[in-house]
Amino acid sequence: MKYAFIDQQRRSYKVKALCAALKVSRSGYYVARGRVPSARKVRQHTLLAAIRKIHLDSRETYGAPRVHAELCAQGVFCCRNTVAKLMRQAAILPKCIRRFRVTTDSRRTQASPNL
Repeated sequence: MKYAFIDQQRRSYKVKALCAALKVSRSGYYVARGRVPSARKVRQHTLLAAIRKIHLDSRETYGAPRVHAELCAQGVFCCRNTVAKLMRQAAILPKCIRRFRVTTDSRRTQASPNL
């Protein structure tokens, strides 16, 4: 996270100053820049893309349990807690769609007098 911030701001400020402000070593920053993402990060990235697609296809109504069930149906096996964690981190929230309910019974309501 700190290295990503340094990478974004290195055109505006010196890397040495950014590393000193964030209390990280410059050599650690340069090593992290050339490092390939881990297998876990790659899997989470592909899983998040699949989660976003399922969520959008469901008109943004599916939460973690339904998204997990859909992933399993597609042959992508993962833990429901992992799906919930990735959705939380990406701020993917389901919409609550309420069905229409009649709040008054027009047969029993009497008209108000015109005062």
